[in-house]
Amino acid sequence: MVKSLRSVTTRAAVVLTALAISLASVRLLSAQAPAAGTDGGLPPIIDRDLFFGDPEIAGAQISPDGQFIAFLKPFKGTRNIWVKGAAEPFDKARPITADTKRPISAYFWSRDAKYILYSQDAAGDENFNVYAVRPSDTPAAGSDVPAARNITDVRGVRAQIFLVPKSDPDAIYVGLNDRDKAWHDLYKIRISSGERTLVRKNTERVVAWQFDLADKLRLATRVDENGDTEVMRVDDNGFTKVYSCNVFESCGPSHFAKDGRRVYMETNKGVDLVRLTLFDPQTGAEQLVESDPQNRVDLGDVLFSDVSDELIATIYVDDKPRYIWKDKAFEADYALLQQTLPGKDLAFGSSTKDERLFIVSARSDVDPGTTYVFDRQSKQLTQQYRIREKLPRESLAHMTPIHYKSSDGLEIPAYLTVPKGVAPKGLPLIVLPHGGPWARDVWGYSGLAQFLANRGYAVLQPNFRGSTGYGKKFLDAGNKQWGDKMQDDLTWGVKYLVAQGTVDPRRVGILGGSYGGYATLAGVAFTPDLYAAAVSIVGPSNLITLLNSIPPYWEAGRKIFYERMGDPSTPEGKVQLERQSPLSAAAKIRTPLMVIQGANDPRVNRAESEQIVIALRDRGFPVEYILAPDEGHGFARPINNLATFAAAEKFLSGHLKGRYQEYLGPEVSERLKVLTVDPKTVTLTKKIDPAAVGVPKPATELHAGTANYAVRIEVAGQKIDLATTSEIKEEGGNWVVTETMTTPMGPAVDRGVLEKGTLVLRKRSITQGPMSVDFESRDGKVKGEMKMNGQARPIAIDAGGELFADGPGATDVVATLPLAEGYSTTFRNFDAQAQQVRPVQLKVLGSEKVTVPAGTFDAFKVEVATSGGPTATYWIAKDPRRVVKVVAVLPQMNGATMTIELQK
Repeated sequence: MVKSLRSVTTRAAVVLTALAISLASVRLLSAQAPAAGTDGGLPPIIDRDLFFGDPEIAGAQISPDGQFIAFLKPFKGTRNIWVKGAAEPFDKARPITADTKRPISAYFWSRDAKYILYSQDAAGDENFNVYAVRPSDTPAAGSDVPAARNITDVRGVRAQIFLVPKSDPDAIYVGLNDRDKAWHDLYKIRISSGERTLVRKNTERVVAWQFDLADKLRLATRVDENGDTEVMRVDDNGFTKVYSCNVFESCGPSHFAKDGRRVYMETNKGVDLVRLTLFDPQTGAEQLVESDPQNRVDLGDVLFSDVSDELIATIYVDDKPRYIWKDKAFEADYALLQQTLPGKDLAFGSSTKDERLFIVSARSDVDPGTTYVFDRQSKQLTQQYRIREKLPRESLAHMTPIHYKSSDGLEIPAYLTVPKGVAPKGLPLIVLPHGGPWARDVWGYSGLAQFLANRGYAVLQPNFRGSTGYGKKFLDAGNKQWGDKMQDDLTWGVKYLVAQGTVDPRRVGILGGSYGGYATLAGVAFTPDLYAAAVSIVGPSNLITLLNSIPPYWEAGRKIFYERMGDPSTPEGKVQLERQSPLSAAAKIRTPLMVIQGANDPRVNRAESEQIVIALRDRGFPVEYILAPDEGHGFARPINNLATFAAAEKFLSGHLKGRYQEYLGPEVSERLKVLTVDPKTVTLTKKIDPAAVGVPKPATELHAGTANYAVRIEVAGQKIDLATTSEIKEEGGNWVVTETMTTPMGPAVDRGVLEKGTLVLRKRSITQGPMSVDFESRDGKVKGEMKMNGQARPIAIDAGGELFADGPGATDVVATLPLAEGYSTTFRNFDAQAQQVRPVQLKVLGSEKVTVPAGTFDAFKVEVATSGGPTATYWIAKDPRRVVKVVAVLPQMNGATMTIELQK
């Protein structure tokens, strides 16, 4: 069975819920770790390890030939992939991966069952590579598992799997953004050898590729610069646009029809709800297949047979999921399973090639699930394992769909979980807004909601306006409403529960991650009297700095961010975003706050958390800060989740009077010490008004010559070695500096023209592959253009003054300044990609000897900090005056460290 491409990539995207395993039974826990707070009629406190620990067994997938079952289980303390014979007990399984640094969360079988493939990033940087391991291989001497090969094998690149073809089981089609960080070229990769063949260079802003039933590339989906989505037919001589929808609509191909001519489309072009249509790319004819019969929600998912390629079912996610079956045999099987497993939400997983055997999961709001193998021929259902075997299902609380009106009368769908064993009256409440925000919560088992309910809290999960799944009007109602009407939807949810008598208004807290973290900060900043405690997890505090630091591979979504959030490049957009930024109202916060952040987060970088921590600290307001050095946007390592939520539950208990588990255990206790940061030690680059910055006066001139430098970039344990050459010469009465860096993507050349005497930058030209930047700077005005893949973007900025020590020769220019102990200055740089002026602060930290390949030097140690950019340390030799070493931290590369050293 194949799900639609919009939901998952064929057989490849296996999304696994974080699962848990206990280290002690509830009975032992009760003896060792009594609950804090008043229990009343609540069930016994449940060990947090059962909610956030690693899985006993999870994520089973049957091989296409039906001979094996793979699954996830800890090996040497980290979640890895195991394999067993389909008829064997689980204790006969053997591990086939041995990752010790980061748990594996997703994998899939190759179509011929020879390989298992999985993706992995480094410390949460979201630069995923694809790995292949052959379960039948014998481990090498001294190894516990067969060798896993990195078949994409490109550092600093995010691989995307587009197709696992039926016609060639030794291949996968993968997108790699190695040539251009913003866009993925399409490659065909041999699983057995890693041989890579370029299929299509992506110079058209393509975000998805669609193959037909014969695995021929037929369609491409691109995002125009105005944010519109365009579906293009792939012809021999290029692309032809055949379908489009605007920036506020959704459209895209899902699966080719059996006739090989038409394609199923999921689209809301011209209508409110996403629906299923059949579209002919040759004629443009479109036929409606189905929209929600109840006219309530978007099309949620589409299921196709991988054998017949027939449409099996459509799924609509309302308060609870609704299936509409198209295949009578599958419908009968589903009915049989419902009769056998009443009250469960059933889901078909992986299957054998002939679709006789299926992995089936059965779960509910109070049951994380049981996994079975279902034989569609014999109708035999065989249990494999229970997820979180030791979690006491009888102690879990039901999740109930509710609806309430917001400030303007808009109906908000939500889910309410009330603690088991107590009357729903006067309870403490945790508002739990989801991330995205263009996502939604669904009915079912939620480990975090159950954890909080077990601690005695009612839990409200609102699908506020801007959430997906409820139609275009509901989604668009959230446009430019961060902190405004979207926040009202949370506030009015609290008011509704207070009016019902369910919630004690003095004991209301809020906890959320990503957008939910923003909503947490906005809640305490804009409604300071509503919440008595708040926990922000990777939450942005400044919407302008958030938009200015989005990852390059999100370039396709930049326009939709601007349309749905606000455009920071316009005066009105900037004012709006500043007003909606919690940092702007930090002085109003009087709610106890805990801030949690991943150090390597490429989406919401750590500065978003740290600037709100600093703002509260500097006004003497208590704030707690937890920073995980080995995590990104959300935590993957169970030990980090255990430590984080141990701190959070104690924090919430202290302010809301809920329960908490006192016992930490030595491992969690030690980890929490590592993660906990003293707010007094948190620092950010001081903000400077660019208009107030002048131009420092050099003490000497530049000198003509050539210098060679070695460059090393280190990120998440990986090292990239490069080389750069800097040439300075006189030309036309100016200094011309050319820096050439050799990179895996070809040479990068940066050429600048500097005015003699003042050394201000007059011209700059950058070229690397398909990207080029050319501009001139005079009288504080910067004019030129930036090109990417032939598409030009004008540059026209009032910099407020001259640019200094910017681009090629910047370090040489710094070396000409009158450096001395205590010397400091400020100047302007121009960020061409963001088209923003960046104030730079320079100060001499002292003197010290430094040794590089060129020798040992007595040098000034100089700190150069760019607002919204990197902070670097220069070692500038005193005689001769030249830069011999640079160490910089690069936030745009997920906190990578770059070291530059002068060579002989």
